[in-house]
Amino acid sequence: MNQLIIHVDMDAFYASVEVRDNPSLRGKPLIIGSLPHERGVVATCSYEARKYGVHSAMNIKEAYRLCPAGIYMHPNFDKYRAVSEQLHAIWNTYASAAETIALDEAYLDVTARAGSWEGACGIARTIKRRTREEVGLTCSVGVAYSKTAAKTASEEKKPDGYFEIPDPEAFVRLIIDRDVRVLYTVGSKTAEKLNRAGIRTVRDIQSRQEDVIRLLGKQGRWIVQQAFGEDDRRVTAYRPEDAKSISRELTFQADVHDRGLLRDVLLLLALSVERRAARVGLYGEGVSLKVTFANMKSITRSRLVPSTRSAAVIYREALALLEQVPDQPVRLIGTGIYHLSGEDGRQLRFDDLLPDTARRQREEIETALTALGDRYGLDFAGNLDKIFHGETLYRTVEYMRRHGRNASQNT
Repeated sequence: MNQLIIHVDMDAFYASVEVRDNPSLRGKPLIIGSLPHERGVVATCSYEARKYGVHSAMNIKEAYRLCPAGIYMHPNFDKYRAVSEQLHAIWNTYASAAETIALDEAYLDVTARAGSWEGACGIARTIKRRTREEVGLTCSVGVAYSKTAAKTASEEKKPDGYFEIPDPEAFVRLIIDRDVRVLYTVGSKTAEKLNRAGIRTVRDIQSRQEDVIRLLGKQGRWIVQQAFGEDDRRVTAYRPEDAKSISRELTFQADVHDRGLLRDVLLLLALSVERRAARVGLYGEGVSLKVTFANMKSITRSRLVPSTRSAAVIYREALALLEQVPDQPVRLIGTGIYHLSGEDGRQLRFDDLLPDTARRQREEIETALTALGDRYGLDFAGNLDKIFHGETLYRTVEYMRRHGRNASQNT
């Protein structure tokens, strides 16, 4: 039996959750991301907002220009993660393998459970029904013989869509005369290269295979295969250790000149990275620092370290990396760990064998947090759980930026 794959994709996920929880937002152009007076981008938006031309990753100022009457909200990632867990628990019930793509999206291999094409279609409809009834949200579902076709199918009737593509012939008939961007691996830059060569549709890809491969190399071969409906990739369950890095970054609402403030923010970011890494049981063998300057130029610095997820180590290394960065106004700063491994795969360092290491690192962080709280008149040590919620961290750092160091002594 060929593969039976379902692709599930929620409809405007963040916005739909907010509308579900506040029905007065229904039917209105809702934009989730930054607020109009802030720096930032659109995370997602309702379909009503999309009618104005607003879309994900758009600069928030441009979104406001297009849709000044829209309702703008900050995202609540803790709420979205909780809803995501509900969704994936439903979807995974029917799959022998589930490949999580995002909080709101997954591939499901239902070959064994379904037993037939009709069985797979029945599962897909059940998933749609249960998602609506148990979580109060709509999703778009595609059923197909491959991952590429399933992804295409789920996009075909959005929102609240359902579509079937049973075989390669049906897939090719559907997309043959569409723009090359219908193949989800063809992004804007790749499409531009193809368009410059006069390759604009899937039919063009089929008839000019050698040109596509010459232009794009290995990627071109994969695009040609897709154009003929060929895709034998398996659904592979996501593992946290497959991630390339764990990081946290933050954009300031006004450029920061104060290196002391940057160091203070790095402490909070390092603690956030430690918590994220601990949640998925991972360690890193490198620490990175990302800085975006006021002129929008970004640089990344990194260094290898013995396997760690300790906030004390991340903070210490990030400070050292900051010393290598030009002293210019900063728009964004972030830090993280990379070269990830789990407990079984990590190489023990000598300090791991010393019982006092963890205690000393925790004391180091607690001392730094106490000093940080004294500088700004804030109780960091007593409110860390709340502070690491995305919105609260953002507001905390903005308070620090506006009031400056030694804020408690100025009030």
